[in-house]
Amino acid sequence: MDCPQIGVSLRIEGVTTAGVASSELDLTGAVSSGSRGLLDLRPGRITELIGDPGTGLTRLGLELIAPYSSHAPVVALDTRGWISPEAAWEAGVAGDRFVVVRCADPVLWVKVMASLLEGVRAVYAEVPARARDHDLRRLAALARARRVAVAMRAMGNGLPGGIAFLRLRALGVTWEGADRGHGQLTRRRLVLEASGKGVAGTLRRFEVEDEGTDVMRVVSDVVVDSRPEHPARRAVG
Repeated sequence: MDCPQIGVSLRIEGVTTAGVASSELDLTGAVSSGSRGLLDLRPGRITELIGDPGTGLTRLGLELIAPYSSHAPVVALDTRGWISPEAAWEAGVAGDRFVVVRCADPVLWVKVMASLLEGVRAVYAEVPARARDHDLRRLAALARARRVAVAMRAMGNGLPGGIAFLRLRALGVTWEGADRGHGQLTRRRLVLEASGKGVAGTLRRFEVEDEGTDVMRVVSDVVVDSRPEHPARRAVG
């Protein structure tokens, strides 16, 4: 399979890539996101993923960039060396339009992320724990200017205030199919809480589920009114 030619050079010492492209990408084609509600990654906006390891956030991040892969390559910026093309394919990312860029050094990471934002349309990025706040703010401004859809998952204490348009916090994950300690896992259900400007300052809790090898589906959606005088919950779906 021929690698697509892209306009971003990633020939930086200490950075490796895996997937359909080696070091250059042309991802400048016009791409728009779909209409998946809170799972819709918006151009020029940053969605922050928050939660403990093992709560399905890597898969969620890959799910968020998957719709863009129908038009152009998408990129996962991996700091831990855990992301594989196979996981992206299972999340619905087009197999011939996915690139993993691995970089754990916080100084190099900023340079790599800036290069990607100059040429791609969608990125899922793990953020090193020692990334500096002012660098992250500059990257957020660049993402807005270039209208790049970005999902970020901080490996440290979270993103600085004001960067994320939408925050998705994993509250819990359950698996079905092995309740007796054996058997085949048949379904995963992830409970998420959405907050930030993307939900107009309210809190929304919703559940998504998948069978491990297909796309996530929203199965419930509850608005939690964040104002003290209106503590009640209102089901919307």
